[in-house]
Amino acid sequence: MMDGNPFDGVRLDLRGPDQLRPVTLQLDIAPAATGSCLISFGKTQVICGVTIEEKIPPWMRYQKVPGGWLTAEYTMLPYSTDERSQRQGAKPNGRSMEIQRLIGRSLRAALDMKKLGQRTVWIDCDVLRADGGTRTAAITGGYVALALAIRKLMNEGKIKQDPMIEQIAAISVGIVNGTPMLDLCYEEDVAASTDTNTVMTAKGNFIEVQGTAEDGAYSRQELNSMLELAEKGCAELVEIQRKALL
Repeated sequence: MMDGNPFDGVRLDLRGPDQLRPVTLQLDIAPAATGSCLISFGKTQVICGVTIEEKIPPWMRYQKVPGGWLTAEYTMLPYSTDERSQRQGAKPNGRSMEIQRLIGRSLRAALDMKKLGQRTVWIDCDVLRADGGTRTAAITGGYVALALAIRKLMNEGKIKQDPMIEQIAAISVGIVNGTPMLDLCYEEDVAASTDTNTVMTAKGNFIEVQGTAEDGAYSRQELNSMLELAEKGCAELVEIQRKALL
């Protein structure tokens, strides 16, 4: 754990350990996208846009895989952090590649690919401002953009059966100064001895749990406490998503 940690049980924004940052969703932020939203977790802001290609990847055609596909791209804009970051080129760096694979895996669980038809869903997640939890914000906002896009396809008669089978949300949890905390901001994230990113369905099932000890090991009891917080946070996010999509 970092020396000189400023927390001592009190969060910088005075939230309780089990409280989310303020979460907002602005829908249809990108008019040219099939579905889009701007999601904010406190100061973290991510634009999620969905576009549809009326074709599938070559590997699916060669292997004669039925249905469609979903893939994601993730990038942090140069001005998303206090110090300018290098603009990402055509080839993403290792961190971005890991995150976009996580987003893709997570949101593929939302769809019945056979009902999608011979289409590729692209989910582009662009970080406008990074203050911790960008990947979980991208998944949570990406689901909303995906739901809007599928709704549009169905309204246009391009899809006959609704392919949405799961509602997906994600949240970060960490242990800071021995205290499990939900939805870490940047300062909490860098001070955490352990942090996890958890992706869940609205039914309370897990899609992915990424847990890392930054300073020594963590116990089963600590893991359980983090998962309990993640379950609480994801359940709250699911309700925020539902209200936004109404």
